[in-house]
Amino acid sequence: MKFQGKGHKFGNDVNTDYIISGKYKFKTLDMNELAKHVMEDLDPDFYNKVTAGDFIVAGSNFGCGSSREQAPLAIKHANISAVLAKSFARIFYRNAINTGLPVLECDTDLIDPGDVLDVDLANGTIVNRTKDIEIAVKPLPQVMIKILNDGGLAPHFRKYGGFNFE
Repeated sequence: MKFQGKGHKFGNDVNTDYIISGKYKFKTLDMNELAKHVMEDLDPDFYNKVTAGDFIVAGSNFGCGSSREQAPLAIKHANISAVLAKSFARIFYRNAINTGLPVLECDTDLIDPGDVLDVDLANGTIVNRTKDIEIAVKPLPQVMIKILNDGGLAPHFRKYGGFNFE
């Protein structure tokens, strides 16, 4: 999986209520509707700034808070190709992989808002095209890459009848 887009940068401790506010996630299960409100408490115009393939870039502990799957699903439906952060809350990280949203741990201090990035999951690389630098990535295990390539855990299980580690 390879992606190119620009980075939209946020700080540390972005919780799931900042990702998708509770005032929306209890009103509808329509992910395309929820996507219109992703990150709006931190950036009210976020959805209108995003171009398909862009990235959310954050500091540490991204996705802390509740364990609802709406947060990574809403991000995915907002046409964000991946979330890049220094670290993730454990349950958000699992939910993201399970729903098919790539999440990568890296030094996000090397990324400024609007930087153009190339992300290659298979090779575990991020290239900041704006600064002409490569950013080290904590590599994803092959089984996670396979799950992401299949669109998430449920599609992966349907395809293979369980985990496929080959």
